[in-house]
Amino acid sequence: MPFDLEAEVRDLAARRDITDAVHRYMRGLDRLDPALQRTAFHDDAWIDAGIFAGDAAAFVDFCQDLLGAMEATHHLLGQMRIEVQGETALGECYFQAWHGTRDEAGQPRDLFIAGRYVDEYACKNGEWRIAKRRLITDWVKDDPADHGFFAANPTTNRAGRRGEDFSETLAWKNNQAGRG
Repeated sequence: MPFDLEAEVRDLAARRDITDAVHRYMRGLDRLDPALQRTAFHDDAWIDAGIFAGDAAAFVDFCQDLLGAMEATHHLLGQMRIEVQGETALGECYFQAWHGTRDEAGQPRDLFIAGRYVDEYACKNGEWRIAKRRLITDWVKDDPADHGFFAANPTTNRAGRRGEDFSETLAWKNNQAGRG
């Protein structure tokens, strides 16, 4: 079969757009940006996360409420496998997620959850987004947190949420030579 450059470019563009949708989802979680998180899903998407199953709008609200009650989160994507099949695609994305929580006594905890997103994607009106998602939890670890590093290094650049993260504000300060 001869090489089909046009088909290869379509496939690569689909993979790029699907990957971008997954990245928007993760960033929307960590930055507590519901509008950004919502752009990862088609309007009629269905999500089953185990502790929640429902449509995209309700899922985004659920995530924002759940994660917004935590002190911070950090979601990291691992390997992704995407199989494009015309205007649909199947995918599996590995993830690890850290959640800054507190126990009943108010002490800080590090909750780690690792698993996979098993997704079905669709291209509608020229946009690749998640159409169906099931979250598979592979392992969980819940430990007391140690914030000693931050106490010992108060000038550490820390993550922000709800529009306060440096990556969103790009509020460069040129108050020290060599530092932005």
